[in-house]
Amino acid sequence: MAEPSRLSRLLRPTSVAVIGGGWGVEVVEQVRKAGFKGDIWPVHPRRDTVAGLPAFPDLDALPGVPDATWIGVNRDATIDAVRRLAKRGAGGAVCFASGFGESDDGAARNAALLDAAGDMPIIGPNCYGLLNYLDGAMLWPDQHGGVRCDSGVVILTQSSNMAINLTMQRRGLPIAYMLTAGNQAQIGLAALAEAVLDDPRVTAIGLHVEGVGDPSAFEALATAARAKRIPVVAIKVGRSAQAQVATVSHTASLAGSDAGSRAFFRRLGIPLIESLPAFLETLKLLHVQGPLTGRTLLSMSCSGGEASLMADAATGHDLTFPPFTAAQAQTVKATLNPLVTVANPLDYHTFSWGDQGAMADTFASAIAPGFDLSMLVLDFPRDDRCSEAAWNPAVAAIIDAHRRTSAPTAVVATLPELMPEARAVDFMAAGVTPLAGIEEALVAADAAATIGDAWQAPAPVPILPNTLTPDGTDTVLDEAESKRRLGGFGVPIPQGTVVAPGDDFYSPPTPLAIKALGIAHKTEANAVRLGACTAAEVEADIAALATLGSGVLVEAMIEGGVAELIVGVSRDPAYGLLLTIGAGGVLTELLSDTVTLLLPVTVPEIEAALNSLKTAPVLHGYRGKPAADIDAAVAAIAAIASYAEAHGDTLLELDVNPLIVCERGAFAADALIRLYEA
Repeated sequence: MAEPSRLSRLLRPTSVAVIGGGWGVEVVEQVRKAGFKGDIWPVHPRRDTVAGLPAFPDLDALPGVPDATWIGVNRDATIDAVRRLAKRGAGGAVCFASGFGESDDGAARNAALLDAAGDMPIIGPNCYGLLNYLDGAMLWPDQHGGVRCDSGVVILTQSSNMAINLTMQRRGLPIAYMLTAGNQAQIGLAALAEAVLDDPRVTAIGLHVEGVGDPSAFEALATAARAKRIPVVAIKVGRSAQAQVATVSHTASLAGSDAGSRAFFRRLGIPLIESLPAFLETLKLLHVQGPLTGRTLLSMSCSGGEASLMADAATGHDLTFPPFTAAQAQTVKATLNPLVTVANPLDYHTFSWGDQGAMADTFASAIAPGFDLSMLVLDFPRDDRCSEAAWNPAVAAIIDAHRRTSAPTAVVATLPELMPEARAVDFMAAGVTPLAGIEEALVAADAAATIGDAWQAPAPVPILPNTLTPDGTDTVLDEAESKRRLGGFGVPIPQGTVVAPGDDFYSPPTPLAIKALGIAHKTEANAVRLGACTAAEVEADIAALATLGSGVLVEAMIEGGVAELIVGVSRDPAYGLLLTIGAGGVLTELLSDTVTLLLPVTVPEIEAALNSLKTAPVLHGYRGKPAADIDAAVAAIAAIASYAEAHGDTLLELDVNPLIVCERGAFAADALIRLYEA
């Protein structure tokens, strides 16, 4: 893997070589069109010129060693070109050809390509390359929609077609780099992203992720980005089974489960965005404002309908519209018509519309109290049928209010098409974020606050390496043995014993739980008897259950349960061991109320996961009911996680359902462990 610092020549070249005709001609034209100040050396064995520039017959004829080379020949010739460039000490290459790791017969060629490259960085294969809008280095064989800029965001994707589409955005977002990774044969998406952190002109990074590949590379990116205070967001495909299949066929990348992806990126402080429009708007907010320091919002609009839309759109996001204090409300009220009611969201009406000074006073007084982001709703008319002239005072007033207060300020259009690109550019130049779409704006604010939260928290430790060693037999331990092993790690287990019919078993005068062993779903199989107290009841239950499974477990029945949890550990092929905590018992599947974490896990993370459940109020005492012993639940979950961490090389699956949490204590009422045993 190439170190990020070694990618600087490739990403920020002073000389560019282009090998091949056809697509290569377009690369030369794009580099020239962008105003690249360095040398451009086309290489073609049969042409004297390419796109109007003198062509060189081969690499040996070049007047110097290129910093960056775009290779647009067939896959076998690509390997040869890479080898020759590496021997000459070139800075790196983009490999356009396909037919390597993503094809059935490409493994050997992929290995040959890596061998040919040696220490020289290569991007791809099977990708378009890169667009450096800061310096005009466009190693790109097609048209694109971006323009040169002095600073901006970086967008990285495995898909070249996705990259083209994203450059065509009309949202005013300045793109500093558009980078495609293709098959990531040598350099992964995360390593490319880490490389651009060295450029002080980069303001934020957006990742379009198909497959994570090496989680440690993303951990390194998150650590480096945090240290440099450059926010990172991602959009991750592969939530559906169909998308996971498509991901594998596209780039031979492992998508990983949706739960695993969310847990992984949440751990890194990288918000996952679910749509491309929201992804772009989030990058725009981060470019202008950076991460938010909190989650309080102000909304202002000249319509009650828009105020209601903003309030409704915040539902589902961890954002608030706090009311003005009495003093703040009085200050705002003094700038408004007496008929206007001061609230947040604020409908300031249109009494002052067109009066730039009055509007600026209202806006400044409202945003001055220190909201984490003030959002002013403003929709522009379409300029092909209407005039925007009447909106100029409002634009000037917003910019003036921001200048007076320096408060984080955004202008929000209810529909994306109601924020013209030219207006967006003007707002950004004034330090105001133009956001296209109310829902997109709220997603952006939530994501920016999430990054702010992550930067204020301790840095996460690396996840456990995925080191499964399937040298033994796939073994499912029964409940008794599973509980015995978990008990050795401090998981509270009810007192019990394994018995058979006819055993001389003494029944204490307390209710017992009697269960058939070797049955995964005991309730459905009618393999559980609860409440037996007399010797006759116990004997009858043991006899009835002995025929269902591999044995019978008799335990003291757990009484006084306040809540039932499920605590499970599963193995994700991309991320390793996942810890799932949720509402348990017989309604587990019906409620689907779970949170997934990656191991290792801390006590505060377990506590936060429990408190984030929809059923968390039950743990805290719902409607006068007693509260559960949350400390005991956290300790039990931590002990389960400790067992999983200690057996990371062999553990396939672990399930405690339910973990019964009482007013005093928490106990594993059922357990199952599946692992490889020698």
